[in-house]
Amino acid sequence: MNSRPTTAPAGSGTHTTRRSRWSQYLVLTKPRVVQLIVFCAAIGMLLAEPGLPDLRIAVPAVLGIWLVASAAAAFNCLVEQHVDRQMQRTAWRPTARGELSNTQALVFSLLLGGAGSALLYAWVNPLTMWLTFGTFVGYAVVYTVVLKPLTPQNIVIGGASGAMPPVLGWAAMRGEVGPESMMLFLIIFLWTPPHFWALALYRAEDYRRAGLPMLPVTHGSEFTRLHVLLYTLVLFAATLLPFIYRMSGWLYLAAAVVLGAMFIGYAWRLWRAYSDALARRTFRFSIVHLSLLFAALLLDHYLMPLLS
Repeated sequence: MNSRPTTAPAGSGTHTTRRSRWSQYLVLTKPRVVQLIVFCAAIGMLLAEPGLPDLRIAVPAVLGIWLVASAAAAFNCLVEQHVDRQMQRTAWRPTARGELSNTQALVFSLLLGGAGSALLYAWVNPLTMWLTFGTFVGYAVVYTVVLKPLTPQNIVIGGASGAMPPVLGWAAMRGEVGPESMMLFLIIFLWTPPHFWALALYRAEDYRRAGLPMLPVTHGSEFTRLHVLLYTLVLFAATLLPFIYRMSGWLYLAAAVVLGAMFIGYAWRLWRAYSDALARRTFRFSIVHLSLLFAALLLDHYLMPLLS
């Protein structure tokens, strides 16, 4: 548990040099994933107010959510270190390589989670703290420990935790969970399966070797590709809800239609003529899709009142 190898395990491909201790802890927090989480939470905060949010609440809310999300990522790396060693895309993580011991990873996760929760409780509101803590439990325990190794529907059920950031941001500013934030929750919830299944399609052998029942492993590529397409269709319908509810205007609607059509196009081609390269492009576009969709919602929120 305390060994410190200087090279990555076989199959990891890259990251073969020893990293600084700071870099090891930073990698443990999955910065790219947490960046998207914080972005979605910030969108929820901005949309919750007609003007700019109160920075005295928004800044500690962003920081607290970032800390708790990073804690969940670190705990995930701790729990899944044996699985990570079997997968090319995760074998370089510091817990998988043995650069950080179980105790170090656990203490780091607890410190981040405790600091983030205290910040949210003291400087934001108890509701946001408890919702964020529940999200931590949902991802780090329910999804990682229970669902992921047991069912191919892991990413569907576990996606509820990943869909919470805009709800957290909304609750931070409003002190309540409104229907608008639940629409944002639904969009991310429906976006998550096609996003992750596109990844799982071209990483199927990794998941099979690790013994994880991802959908391409248990039901095959064609079945998974069909479900990617079906989910993009349902997702497209969900992205229209903010306009139907009058939460947004025509600018957002135009962006939602264009981005949704592009995502459906990727999913259609993936279903009809699969290739690993296309699956990779679909996975990458899914990130662009969600980022631009929420950016359009934010732009609409501030620009449309000025233009009307």
